Amino acid sequence: MAAALLLQACSTAPTTAPMLAAEVPSAWQGRPVADALPRRPLDTGWWRTFGDPALDRLVERALAHNADLRGAAARVAEARALGDVQRAAALPTLDLGIGESRSRSVSAATGKPYLQTVTQPQFQAAYEVDLWGRLDALNQAAVAQLQASEAARDSAALSVAATVASGYISLRALDARLEVARQTLQARASALDLARSRQSRGYTSALETQQSEAEYRATAAVIPQLQLAIRRQEHALGVLSGAAPGPIERGLPLTELQLAPLPDTGLPSDLLRRRPDIAGAEAQVAATDAQLAAARAQLLPSLRLSATLGSISSSALTGDPFRLWSIGGSILAPLFEGGRLRALVGASDARREQALAGYEKTVLTAFGEVEDQLAAIDEFARQSVEVEAQRAALQETLRVAGNRYREGYASYLDELDAQRNLFAAQQTALQLRADELTARVNLDRALGGGWQADAGAGAATATAAATAGVNPRASTR
Repeated sequence: MAAALLLQACSTAPTTAPMLAAEVPSAWQGRPVADALPRRPLDTGWWRTFGDPALDRLVERALAHNADLRGAAARVAEARALGDVQRAAALPTLDLGIGESRSRSVSAATGKPYLQTVTQPQFQAAYEVDLWGRLDALNQAAVAQLQASEAARDSAALSVAATVASGYISLRALDARLEVARQTLQARASALDLARSRQSRGYTSALETQQSEAEYRATAAVIPQLQLAIRRQEHALGVLSGAAPGPIERGLPLTELQLAPLPDTGLPSDLLRRRPDIAGAEAQVAATDAQLAAARAQLLPSLRLSATLGSISSSALTGDPFRLWSIGGSILAPLFEGGRLRALVGASDARREQALAGYEKTVLTAFGEVEDQLAAIDEFARQSVEVEAQRAALQETLRVAGNRYREGYASYLDELDAQRNLFAAQQTALQLRADELTARVNLDRALGGGWQADAGAGAATATAAATAGVNPRASTR
């Protein structure tokens, strides 16, 4: 169900795809390490690749209950209703009216007063002939606005899923860092006991004991900081999943979350069909195109047809009611509006320029996000090798320094430095692991999370790449 929420796409295509002024890259930049990693197809349930059922449940709960997504769904319903309103404007209207009056008059023949009741039911029909396509353009604008709201909903769902996944990874990283801090605190408590014992027997001075206690206290101070960060992360995840702040279910530890194969990146031009925010930006361009056409059509005459069918009956008359009917038409041409209509055209034109600029920015930002995450995955993989080697070397350094200190061949400062360096390296290694996992989340998000525009949709395609460099401002003028 959660994956289906991310797969929803625009049901109808904008009429024209905007052209990019910037050149679409023919390929992603080469990343030696990332390029060598295995690949998998894009999937709307991409968060399942981490292999943690607790994460799966958390994401699915957020997609079902997140307040922002409920608001986005309501905006889609609003846009759909407004589209129905606009479609109805192009249809004939039919109204029923019934009028009745009662009067007291004096008969000219008899001079006597009498009461008269007059009843007049009638049907009225009206229809605006769409000579210049104004109503059709407004209908197209409403359809495009619906597409934009649907794309915004899908983009919000993708954002919520990615934010929850990265937040869960951060939570498990904090859990792992807290566990390392507690283990380090136990080791430093043992070192403090040893320092006190050696001082009591006269083997060392009070200086080493004070240094050991200071290091113990410094490590102890880290634990409340991490616990507070964990609480805050849990609260943030609770809000995202539509629940009151509280504990979050844990699954696999950080080190057991899978570094799954990378999603297939395809070509940069493929991205134009894979991201809902790009589809939404394109729909906005289509909407402003249609609104501009409607504004221009307002400068031209309009033709309205009307018809009336009814009857009139009076209590003072005998026989059947009189039948009444009329049919006619009117042409209304704007002669002088004080420049209002042309100003509306200018405003519509400016909104189209804004939509075009927004579309281009969205596309270029999407390219940059994919490149950023590919670069991050590449560099994190390199860094991971070095950090792991450093951690192993510092682990051995601490072992040797501890043995030399206990045997009296080295000062406590050597062991103290080794403890500090190892603790820092362990924290760095855990954070790097979290960064590697988060980069994979962000790459799936940057690639659209498996979202696809409907077959035949007018989301920007390779056509946009082929026409790169063409002035988009000349495409519909």
